[in-house]
Amino acid sequence: MRLIAGTATTVAAVLTAVLLAPQTASAAAQLIGNGTFTSSTSPWSAIGQTTVAAESGRLRADVKAVVANPWDAMVASPTTAALNPGKSYTLSFDAYSTVAFKATATVQYKATPSSNQSLATGVQLTTASKRYSIPFTAATATDTAAEVTFQLGGSGATPVVRFDNVSLMETQTTRPTALYVSSQSHPAAWAAANIGTSKGQAIQASIGSKPIFEWFGGWFNDITQAVDTYVGAAQAQDKLPMLVAYNIPNRDACADQSGGGAGDATGYHNWITEFAKAIGTRHAIVVLEPDAVAAAGCVTRFGKDPEDQYRMLLDATQVLRAQAPNAWVYLDAANATWITADKMAPLLVKSGIANTRGFSVNVSNYFTTSASETYSVAVNGYLSGTVGAKKYVIDTSRNGNGPYEDDTPGDNWCNPPGRKLGTPPVRQVNGAEYLFWVKVPGDSDGQCGISDKTAGTFDPDLAMALING
Repeated sequence: MRLIAGTATTVAAVLTAVLLAPQTASAAAQLIGNGTFTSSTSPWSAIGQTTVAAESGRLRADVKAVVANPWDAMVASPTTAALNPGKSYTLSFDAYSTVAFKATATVQYKATPSSNQSLATGVQLTTASKRYSIPFTAATATDTAAEVTFQLGGSGATPVVRFDNVSLMETQTTRPTALYVSSQSHPAAWAAANIGTSKGQAIQASIGSKPIFEWFGGWFNDITQAVDTYVGAAQAQDKLPMLVAYNIPNRDACADQSGGGAGDATGYHNWITEFAKAIGTRHAIVVLEPDAVAAAGCVTRFGKDPEDQYRMLLDATQVLRAQAPNAWVYLDAANATWITADKMAPLLVKSGIANTRGFSVNVSNYFTTSASETYSVAVNGYLSGTVGAKKYVIDTSRNGNGPYEDDTPGDNWCNPPGRKLGTPPVRQVNGAEYLFWVKVPGDSDGQCGISDKTAGTFDPDLAMALING
């Protein structure tokens, strides 16, 4: 029943690869040329009291004089194609400045720039590099040839601002059907580094090549960068990104192998808001806080109130619905034996399941798909009288041999022996909407069972045990 969180992936490398890679016919087109500034600044230009140069793979913009208006010192680049009025877009970029100040980012039509801006928003720059991800809707205009600008005047100083990984993509009108396979997942990255070995080849073929969820929590210093990079990489391939939000305070309260989370309700609200805004209007799948509903009762051991956990989850569902409207969110409902369906259903209701697409079951667990189906149907039976029956998804990442039967405490859930990969991820017509690999196969549950790795660390021997059953 315990979950684990993944460690940070190399997000900058992913985005660079996406921006440089040729787009397939079905992919969301990259509308910014040279957003990574690998060797030059072209087609970016300096306007007004600004000079630009390529510096260590970034765009360096020097404001030459103190100017009153933001637009008196600018950098700009035309988009590679016209915008589609009424369609949703996301502008993303990394930036930092020698002087903290509020710049202005715009996406505007070149024919009428001052009067016809699809996006014009303040961006608080700091002296530390940060990721910005801004969704917007293209305005109606006769001439829709557009440009992206960063207005750097009006700070009362002459800052030097550096930009990198600039991206502009339109959100697909049709929701992608294929699931995203990340080359940066723990098993894929390990397999790539060991591809010359039989173990590396087996892990890539059986696990690394499959669509697996990416887990997001406090181990990312810049959650906007982590989420935006991952979602943008999926969007560039016209695939569905799959994310786990795993940062609620008092996380893993019943077992502590994956303990942690945000410091308090305010911190969690801010984190989940940043997480949701980084998804924006793009399509995604989110499993929300595995085990949090079921484990809420355990927070009393820390002197906390379980009702606060439910209120934080309710808030999270509201934030995701408002800030990530195209994300299908599944609030976690534990597994087939932890909390009975008649008790789980009202907990899901107070935790905000009405704001979501549905619920997830068996995350990081081993119960059979059949047992999970039976439990999900029972939960829906109790939900039908309140919020109505919901869609549900089942984690099949480790349930190929079912649960481990042993009387040894902890062995039944924490890296038990003899477990096996379950049905690979697939969307279904009947029963569960999806069978997913939410838990990353091969990531340890903690220093227990057949692994001595800390929670969230990839263990190739554990992965091989799941492959071989």
